[in-house]
Amino acid sequence: MSIWWSLHLRREAASVPLARRLLVGAMETAGVDPDVSYDLSLALSEACANAVEHGGDASTTDYRVTAFIDGDTCRIEVTDSGPGLPRGRRARALAAHSARAPQPACQAPTHQAPAPQARQSVTSRDTPLAEHGRGLFLIEELTDRVRFRDRPGRDGTVVTFDKILKWRDDAPFMAS
Repeated sequence: MSIWWSLHLRREAASVPLARRLLVGAMETAGVDPDVSYDLSLALSEACANAVEHGGDASTTDYRVTAFIDGDTCRIEVTDSGPGLPRGRRARALAAHSARAPQPACQAPTHQAPAPQARQSVTSRDTPLAEHGRGLFLIEELTDRVRFRDRPGRDGTVVTFDKILKWRDDAPFMAS
């Protein structure tokens, strides 16, 4: 059995908690572990907030959220009609995500400084303590797989992320 839903939401701040509550409700009903549900709901909130803030101009008033729970995986897509991710930001997001390699549990993460020619200027938006610019990083950290792409043949961005689900012992979804 699988669960699927799609929402068309107005690009307003009030739409973000609505999407989050619907996801949490579906996950709770299905029997998804609350910690996994929390991670996905936070990632969804970040993706929706980006769509609200950056997802278009005055003529684009909505964005779409689609969620699939199929077996042990949840996939969420947030699609907007904005200008898309700037090439530099998109490249950094993809590079940061693909460069992450799992470290053995007993080994501290290793960090290497980039080669001098690869260094880029750091703006306040790129720093971990910046007020804006952490949404894509959070989505990457909270989920198992993330993809960023431009909408084919149209303006806009599609952010897709997957997470492997854990289930409560009494999960009705798993019983079917």
